[in-house]
Amino acid sequence: MEKQNEGMRDRLLTRLPRPENLAAYREETASLLAKHEKALFWEKMAPRVCYLIAALMVALWLLGLTPIASMRQFFWPLVGFVYCLGLVGDLGVRIYRSKVDMLKEVKQVQLQVLELQVSLLQRPGSQTEK
Repeated sequence: MEKQNEGMRDRLLTRLPRPENLAAYREETASLLAKHEKALFWEKMAPRVCYLIAALMVALWLLGLTPIASMRQFFWPLVGFVYCLGLVGDLGVRIYRSKVDMLKEVKQVQLQVLELQVSLLQRPGSQTEK
């Protein structure tokens, strides 16, 4: 069991960049997270537009501006469909938000590990990698 944990530890540590690249990695991480935040902003727009369209359709119905008689049978199913599209899109946004939050936490841990490696390498009398 211990050997399996060591193998996993080694695989995870090999994926980390070298401590010499800490500043570049920090900038790369910041740009990656900014890119995801920007994409998340635009992902939120589709569900909001769907909710707005459904609300406008209901408001038009309440004001008496219903569609022509031949379309009245499809009006409420269409409102429900547009609203459900918004719900599905909103669910996708929430899932994407949780992934971005998880990525942010993982990157913070990686940066902390790299900073610890740098501090260990800079200590007087420390040995370089074995």
